[in-house]
Formats: sequence, C-alpha cells, structure tokens
Amino acid sequence: MVTPVPELAPLTPGARRVLDAASRLFYERGIHAVGVDTIAEAAGVTKKTLYDRFGSKEALVVAYLQHRDARWREDLLATLARTPDPGPERVLAVFDAAIAWSSINSPKGCSAVNARAEVGGRDGNPVLPEVMREKAWLLDLFGELCREAGVADPERTAESLTLLYEGAIVTVGMGTFPRPFERARELARLVLGA
Repeated sequence: MVTPVPELAPLTPGARRVLDAASRLFYERGIHAVGVDTIAEAAGVTKKTLYDRFGSKEALVVAYLQHRDARWREDLLATLARTPDPGPERVLAVFDAAIAWSSINSPKGCSAVNARAEVGGRDGNPVLPEVMREKAWLLDLFGELCREAGVADPERTAESLTLLYEGAIVTVGMGTFPRPFERARELARLVLGA
C-alpha cells in the first residue's frame, strides 16, 4: 500500500500567512536571498510572530519543504488512484503526475533539491534530513510500485526510476531542454520493459 501523506500540525492564521509568504519567496528567490524581515512584511505580521510560530528561519524552511511535499504527495496519490491496478502504467503514473505538477508548481525545479544546494551539508541543519526524507520516500514509492507490478528486480529498477525522475526535475529547473519528464517517462517505460 502506498504511504499516505503525513499529517502536519495545524497552523494558526498568522502562521499560515507566514508559511504562504515564505513558501512563495523561498521558491521564487531562494532561501538565502530572503530574510525574515521580508517574510514578515509579506505576511503582514511582525518578526516576533514569525519566531513565535516557527522558532527559527531554518524551522520555517523545513515547514516550507514539508508543506510543499505534502501538496505534491496529495497530487501524486490522486494520480495513482486513477490508475489503481498494479503494473507498468501505475509506475509510469508517477511521471504523469510530475509532468502536470512541474508545469504548474515547479518551473524552477525541485524545492528540496534547491534547498539542499543552498544549505549544503552543514551538520545540525534541519533542512538536510528533511530533503533526505523526501527523496527516500520517492525511492521507496518506486520500489513499492515495482514490487506490485511484479518487476524482476524491484529495488534496482526503483533506483533507476529515481535517477530518471531526479534528473528530470533538475533539468526542469535548469531549462536544459523542453519536456524532460516526458523524456524520462519514455525511458522509464524502457527500464520497466527490460
């Protein structure tokens, strides 16, 4: 069974405004380029409210990544629900969801990959474990879908599909060539048929 979307703590109206403003600004401008003053102003709250609700900028970045990931998972799980029977088409539905999602929500690529690139591997930074959790979930999802589909080597195939997916989302952000998820889906079909 596909892992459901994790439950996130409810937000107060002020926290929701802070998170919405931070999410937009972090994705559009980058984490380091956006200060808490800018976020508080965009949210119509004081810096004290921001810190009272989230504690730190790093915690706000983690909340941004978690909420964005939850939205993506909800969208992906809805796509998978429309292809309920195990098999290659259900595995490929992950790429179908990514095609639709990235064109609307991710013109600059993956928020988690972008955040990882900005924060690096600094010890103690809570962003890195969040990014790793999101990426591990995708690998596990591909593994689960491949096992359901009866793929001969589901773990290795899941790794290959994850490489295709991650390469496509980075290519979206870089604008290297058009329609990278469509190309990744074509290659995923070949991987699944091998």
